[in-house]
Amino acid sequence: MTACIVGWGHTPFGKLAGERVESLIVKVAGEALADAGIAAKDVDEIVLGHFNGGFSAQDFTASLVLQASPDLRFKRATRVENACATGSAAVHLGLKSIAAGTARIVLIVGVEQMTTTPGPEIGRNLLKASYVREEADIEGGFAGIFGQIASLYFQRWGDQSDALARIAAKNHKNGVANPYAQIRKDFGYDFCRQESDKNPRVAGPLKRTDCSLVSDGAAALVLTDVETALKMNKAIVFRAAEHVQDFLPMSRRDILKFEGPALAWQRALDQAGVNLSDISFAEVHDCFTIAELLVYEAIGLAPEGQGARVIAEGIVDKDGKLPINASGGLKAKGHPIGATGVSMHAIASMQLTGTAGDMQVKDARLGGIFNMGGAAVANYVSILERLR
Repeated sequence: MTACIVGWGHTPFGKLAGERVESLIVKVAGEALADAGIAAKDVDEIVLGHFNGGFSAQDFTASLVLQASPDLRFKRATRVENACATGSAAVHLGLKSIAAGTARIVLIVGVEQMTTTPGPEIGRNLLKASYVREEADIEGGFAGIFGQIASLYFQRWGDQSDALARIAAKNHKNGVANPYAQIRKDFGYDFCRQESDKNPRVAGPLKRTDCSLVSDGAAALVLTDVETALKMNKAIVFRAAEHVQDFLPMSRRDILKFEGPALAWQRALDQAGVNLSDISFAEVHDCFTIAELLVYEAIGLAPEGQGARVIAEGIVDKDGKLPINASGGLKAKGHPIGATGVSMHAIASMQLTGTAGDMQVKDARLGGIFNMGGAAVANYVSILERLR
């Protein structure tokens, strides 16, 4: 146990008219510090997760966090990026500073503003998280990459359209309870299963309801060492934090095995000294429904090719054996890239403190988080527990 989350802030996710990257950063940074009861002058270090990739003209953004308070001036501030796992990369860097003894209090902010970018440009920006030499010409942008993954899975294990629709329906149903979610509507299984004018095919077998959303939003955390956290009003401790990086080209991997996510989960469980059966809930990276299906298999809920039974049997429902994405996940909550991993940690902390409102999972004691950059390339797993 090296660090704890003692406060957080979170904007709604969606198309946030009138906001800028800077205003979103300032809002959540101030909210997180206030929630923790920590003065800006006491912050030792700032880490900003901001993918950007062309979404914002302002590409040098670490110092924008200082706009939240004059007392943040002259603090160490660094921007990090690791594709769609950018938010968790920021969190894990903060943990390292605390573990190294170079910081006692770290302010983590994750942010992205995507909706002001024209559609075709969004696709080009997102493809920068792929191996451009081999994958940039895949039709459909990043959705095309996961559409290809879904097609390969169907070829190997049979048509899984029912399972993907059940995942989409589950997450949209859960998203209704999330006040931060971009879409708070229960579409139901039938709508998610059928291709229609309102739910067209996007890439491969993936329909619109299989794809996460283009979003604006921000989230922030305050991390402290354990000694400091024990003096705070609340403390969520990291039982484990693991990062596994895999090859970028899909051609160098069996993409259907999700080996990086599997290894990150196994290392985290070992580090925490727990089994998967001990986890009360998990927030996982469902950038596309096929990704959540593959996560079921990667973490050991089902053998390869049998992930469909996990969703069919209700194992991952909110009242199931292992609730997954009680927040609605990226599918319903939205996916402002740099904010996603930070949001996962904030929402898990709400669950563990019993303050998740209508999202609350019963008897939440141990939470798992999986945030992924690229197609199972940058894989971050955290296991959290309430300390006080």
